[in-house]
Amino acid sequence: MNRQQSLKLFCPLVALVLLAACNVTKSVPAGDRLYTGATVDLKADSASAKLRKVLRSDLQGLTRPKPNARFLGIPFKLLIYNALSNKRDSSFWGRIRERQGEPPVLMSDVNMQVNMDNLRTHLENKGFFRASVSADSTLSAKKGSVKYTALAGRQYLLDSVIYPQDSSALAASIRESTTAALLKSGAPFDLDVIKGERIRIDAYLKERGYYFFSPEFLLAQVDTTDGDASIDLRMVLKPQTPSEADEPYRINRVYIYSGYNLNSSRLDTAKNTGTLYKGFTVIDPRNRYKPKMFDLAMQFRPGELYNRTDHNMSLQRLINLNEFRFVKNRFEPLPDSNKLDAYYYLTPLPKKSIRAETNAITKSSNQNGLELTVSWRNRNTFGAGEHLRISAYVGSETQFGGNFRGYNTFRTGAEATLSIPRFVIPFFDVRTRGSFVPHSNFVLGYDILTRNKLYTLNSFRGGFGYTWQQTPKVRHEFNPVSITYVQPINVTAEYRANIVKYPYLSNIIDSQFVLGMNYNFNYNDMVAGVTKPNSFYFNGLIDLSGNLAGAFTGGKGSPENPKRLFNAVFDQYAKFETDLRYYRSFGPALTWANRIIVGMGFPYGNSNRLPYVKQFFAGGNNSIRAFRSRTLGPGTYRPDEPTTFTDQTGDIRLEFNTEFRPRISGPLYGAIFLDAGNIWLRNEDPNRPGAKFSKNWVKELAVGTGVGLRLDIQLFVIRVDLGIPVRKPWEQNPRWFSDLRFGQKQWRKENLVFNLAIGYPF
Repeated sequence: MNRQQSLKLFCPLVALVLLAACNVTKSVPAGDRLYTGATVDLKADSASAKLRKVLRSDLQGLTRPKPNARFLGIPFKLLIYNALSNKRDSSFWGRIRERQGEPPVLMSDVNMQVNMDNLRTHLENKGFFRASVSADSTLSAKKGSVKYTALAGRQYLLDSVIYPQDSSALAASIRESTTAALLKSGAPFDLDVIKGERIRIDAYLKERGYYFFSPEFLLAQVDTTDGDASIDLRMVLKPQTPSEADEPYRINRVYIYSGYNLNSSRLDTAKNTGTLYKGFTVIDPRNRYKPKMFDLAMQFRPGELYNRTDHNMSLQRLINLNEFRFVKNRFEPLPDSNKLDAYYYLTPLPKKSIRAETNAITKSSNQNGLELTVSWRNRNTFGAGEHLRISAYVGSETQFGGNFRGYNTFRTGAEATLSIPRFVIPFFDVRTRGSFVPHSNFVLGYDILTRNKLYTLNSFRGGFGYTWQQTPKVRHEFNPVSITYVQPINVTAEYRANIVKYPYLSNIIDSQFVLGMNYNFNYNDMVAGVTKPNSFYFNGLIDLSGNLAGAFTGGKGSPENPKRLFNAVFDQYAKFETDLRYYRSFGPALTWANRIIVGMGFPYGNSNRLPYVKQFFAGGNNSIRAFRSRTLGPGTYRPDEPTTFTDQTGDIRLEFNTEFRPRISGPLYGAIFLDAGNIWLRNEDPNRPGAKFSKNWVKELAVGTGVGLRLDIQLFVIRVDLGIPVRKPWEQNPRWFSDLRFGQKQWRKENLVFNLAIGYPF
């Protein structure tokens, strides 16, 4: 761009900025001025630099009102308001003004005395008891601003902290709690810390039966008479503290109304007509539920000391049963007693329901399709909270574009799942504590997959296992029995001819019999609902197969002479996989996401490779996005010519991903990403040279980069990514990408990979 072109572009921009600057005061009434904001000059020599920075930010945030919002120094919302100020409120432009514009903030809206009082109060609350604040305004013809000067003085420190010293049980409990006290001798006086200390003491007492105690019953008395910027602080009980707050309460009776109607005018009806079971009175006139379900869910027991933990866990466990639309409770004290009756009101969900879902499917391999799923659910199948779910699905995928149209995929199947809200272990009655109800799951499913012109596979799967939530962040899943059986029922001559050319394609249609167990551990730092600057996610999988079957058959098998169970060759392997993610938040406008995946499979005995359904693959929407799904690897292997049968899998997987996600506007986010990784075989395959994992694995990593857009509307995320490979492991000179030819159609077809997906990749 030459100088003349630069001036043609620059001059209109300058004119626009000058016009905007002149127009901002258009709607300011006569005799008033546009308020441009406030500054705070804090003088606190005794405070550390870090404390001064925090205080200055706090004080700046307390000034009111806030000036008109600006972007790049220009108050665009005010300009919109001014441009449309003469439009009627009911008109189209009037509604635009009200929604997108912002009226001018005026100097007459500023109450400097109120602001000075608020700033001084905040400093006093932080221990600067001799603080003073002054204000001075700066006025021009049409604009005005305010400067506040805050003199903080010395910050007072706690010299001693004394808690109630009387002989009551309540005072003794408060003194017992001081090992975890927030107030420490020598610490700065801080009103927020004092409030936090009252809340901490209340939480401690709630765990020891003091149901009627409240933080408001504690009073902090401050003595500053020594004159040396030190404070003697005494926590005392207010004289108005009610008598019921002075003593701990025990649970007397527990009443459970399992069919409560929200429209009922009375809470307690037919109180004495229920069934007494292990201390609980269950009022269930329609006999919907077995009392043992509530025995496993409730954490309270009659005669126990009330505590808030059991209170909250009982409510959460009842909710997690997924049997009730609404769950609420209340406690009522018995007259002249330190006992509580507990009442639980449960509004059931419909026992049976049917649901239909339609899903759109898109893959980076140019396959797109639809899937329809219909499921039927029966809640409380056997009267103790069991859920039976039977679902059936039908779906198809069609190849669009490329050279391999007509090889469409059709899938159909059904699955039945029975989930029981407790640990089902023969000969043992396992009771658990915690906010989450464990589940025992029985699964039985059948699927049939037909790939047009190629093959048809039918598969059976079944299993039994447990899922339980240890904490909101930690989840376990253990399946001691997991069975998968895959059998080809129709393989075309065309596909068999391709097996002759690419022998590894036989892996897909091999009979597979997996009889094993697996365990999955998941830690998710982000499920607590609080966005932290640093968050982590970890998922670990251990999958073992063939040990039990090998014990039944005896002896040691080999791929050449495999052992059989029920006349079927079974697979033997050990598989391990980890997924570690790190998220760094720079505020709501930017997130940096990272992921490392390591997966390894160890075939042995009957197997020289993992079964196809257990192998790893790379590429696609949620993997290395610059390469299409299942086209990458293993190692440096690459078919001699493109083929629709490309379905590369391996026994080892390494993958590294990093992505910056800046917010563009509202729910629209951008993305800049870099992906690297590959898959390998554990053993040599003469038909795929370069596929075995070796010490040169770093040189065999594929690398891709790209950009994307995300529409995040909370309920779901629509994601679009455009990836480009920068390192292809099968190319020797050079492996690194060095030539951009966006103008060539064939180059774009081979190197620009478009991904459309739902949800974030990681």
